[in-house]
Amino acid sequence: MNLKKSLILIFLILLIDQISKIYIKTHFILGESIDVFSWFKILFIENEGAAWGTKLSDILPISDSSGKLVLTIFRLFAITGIGYWLWDSIRKAASKTLVIAVSLIFAGAIGNIIDSLFYGMLFDDSYNTVATFLSDEPYGKLFYGKVVDMLYFPMIDTVWPYWVPFVGGDDFRFFEPVFNIADTAISTGVGILVVFNKKAFGKKDEVKVEADQKV
Repeated sequence: MNLKKSLILIFLILLIDQISKIYIKTHFILGESIDVFSWFKILFIENEGAAWGTKLSDILPISDSSGKLVLTIFRLFAITGIGYWLWDSIRKAASKTLVIAVSLIFAGAIGNIIDSLFYGMLFDDSYNTVATFLSDEPYGKLFYGKVVDMLYFPMIDTVWPYWVPFVGGDDFRFFEPVFNIADTAISTGVGILVVFNKKAFGKKDEVKVEADQKV
């Protein structure tokens, strides 16, 4: 898989991701949801932390704002590393499976870092009102944006039987996390690397192998 095809894939994922986020941000109030199916909802939430809403301030003795800044900077370094991995894989004619997987991860990482970097100074708050794009009163500043999530699949929404120890009577939902297109791209890319590990990290493309043999 060449660089051009990889960039097209990345561009398409970013386009879908950002269009969906901007639409949700400018049409939904924070916490608002609509039912697509009984097992699939569009639910607008904002994530200030990492995966599953985890904040560094929950782990380290730092403020929420400091934790947000550190997380955003970490994401920038991570994207740089992933970008180099992708470029190096294409340069070395790595397997198509590996290039597709890394392209998905790279696109998803960029999609979320765009939110973290810029959304704070592009939108105003979504509390009890629909946000305005290019607002005169943005809710944050550069590096302090919140990631927009909206895909929610509560395929099972019930209550634990009362006879179950410790959790009896508590709500039980599967699948509970709310995520976005960028998260989906990252998870898909990682899934490909795990499931098709041998194919991804195996031999180079046949064309490259044959060329090497002729040299």
